[in-house]
Amino acid sequence: MNMLADYSTILLLTIFACGYITGSVPFGLVLHQIAGLGDLRKIGSGNIGATNVLRTGNKFLALLTLLLDIGKGAAAVFIVEYFYPGLGLFAGAGAFLGHIYSIFLKLSGGKGVATFLGILIALSPLTGLSCCIVWIISAFLFRISSLSAIIAALASPLLGYYFLGIKITILATIMCALIIFKHKDNIRRLMAGTEPKIGNK
Repeated sequence: MNMLADYSTILLLTIFACGYITGSVPFGLVLHQIAGLGDLRKIGSGNIGATNVLRTGNKFLALLTLLLDIGKGAAAVFIVEYFYPGLGLFAGAGAFLGHIYSIFLKLSGGKGVATFLGILIALSPLTGLSCCIVWIISAFLFRISSLSAIIAALASPLLGYYFLGIKITILATIMCALIIFKHKDNIRRLMAGTEPKIGNK
């Protein structure tokens, strides 16, 4: 808290806003349109993330979307940490909110999982990579992207606290809650046994 007192409110808000704009870039939607494949929001689940891009059958675009969504969360944190050590949390929070409530998509957006992982990797590599491992293991066992995302999100506060401490735990908990909220329809389908598996178009 003493460190934060050294920075002005305007600076913190500016960092958050820059992170928000960075996170707002809908890479999946943009790449899909550049490739001439139409509006991603009208395909599959309607989500703008890598999983829905994969449902179109284009594995390269899905991988590129995943990397860019991870990258924008990580980049927002890294850039701020370089100039203002300790304030990457604010940029990360902004980037995450930007992805799920994008200013370019009338405050709609994706579910935030890839950007969430990028933010955690940048803030605490061990936390982020551990969450990635949790996602991969869950995906291997269940072959359901949404369930894997929820499990990884639920694990993040505990992993964050173990590796870095309370500050990242607070951010991870907030992101976890929003990820679960954004997956509410997926949770209903999981309970009904109708949630599509990874690779299904």
